[in-house]
Amino acid sequence: MRLIPRLAAAVTGLALVLGGVVAAAPAADASPLGCFYHVLEQHPGADPELVEQACRSGEEGGPENFRMCYFQLRQEYVPAVVAAEACRRAGQE
Repeated sequence: MRLIPRLAAAVTGLALVLGGVVAAAPAADASPLGCFYHVLEQHPGADPELVEQACRSGEEGGPENFRMCYFQLRQEYVPAVVAAEACRRAGQE
């Protein structure tokens, strides 16, 4: 009899852990690293060092950091839509 409650508790705990992993997975793409890879996937000719610098400047979020990131990427001739999406990703936590 004691095995069934323990098994039920273990299965419930496992479901909660797996649910937490799934819930956290989308956040893995929202960071300066996500910004960096988004730019290089969409615009492979961009200078990786300049892209990294731009993504790090947008990391803290906020309108000013977004503009700084966007401006730096546009100077590298990254298309406007790609730059905006990348800077948005850089500022998310």
